[in-house]
Amino acid sequence: MRIELTSEPGDATHPNEDFAALALPASGQGGALVVLDGVTPPADDDGCLHSVPWFCARLGGLLTELSVSHRDLTLSEILAEAVLRTADTHASTCDLSHPRTPQATVVLARWSDAAVEYLVLSDSALLVEAPDGTVTALLDDRLARLPRAALATDALVDARVRNKEGGFFTAAADPSVAARAVTGELPRGRVRALVGMTDGATRWTEKFRQGDWTDLFTVVRKEGAAALVERVRALESADREERAYLGRSKTHDDATVVYVEP
Repeated sequence: MRIELTSEPGDATHPNEDFAALALPASGQGGALVVLDGVTPPADDDGCLHSVPWFCARLGGLLTELSVSHRDLTLSEILAEAVLRTADTHASTCDLSHPRTPQATVVLARWSDAAVEYLVLSDSALLVEAPDGTVTALLDDRLARLPRAALATDALVDARVRNKEGGFFTAAADPSVAARAVTGELPRGRVRALVGMTDGATRWTEKFRQGDWTDLFTVVRKEGAAALVERVRALESADREERAYLGRSKTHDDATVVYVEP
């Protein structure tokens, strides 16, 4: 088994709000990967005493543990349970109804000898490489399909599209969001390798258009997970002032890449 994981903050003076984990059960059978991208709130109050990294550490830790210890549960059920348990840890001190209560995008994958299960919520990505080299991107593209006018201001996003019908969804404090995730299952024999990424890494394809998903996967497989982040950082730095590539609210973003050959 080959495993690579890299995670780099967008700003060295601020905590990395991504989370990534890999779990291999003691039985030696199967495994799981978890990738979260914490949503940076606006500067004003978000109703919570806790930070986004605090939230991601708890949600991510629960997702990791539940994915390997409760193989009888689906990934949607695991996400719902993890969100509920995380919410319970701070419901008595924080306003979890606030639209900017700590939240995150989610990528989950779990494999056994028979199958690979997956779950994607919001704009992180999971790439699957087949034995013949074909790469399939498993995406939740609801955010990408929204008109730019709907995302013009934080207030507009919170009022009309964040965790709302016709908008997009993230894992926050409502366990019912698990039913909104993109989920599925693939025969184990159709999966040679997996790449899970936050959108700070998918910029190479989605923002800078340096290649398609197959090209991105090839960079990671041949050069390593860290090489992809290095390429993204170089592109961001070259475009630091102009930000000619639309949809970049900040020059650098936290970037996480996980590569697994199960």
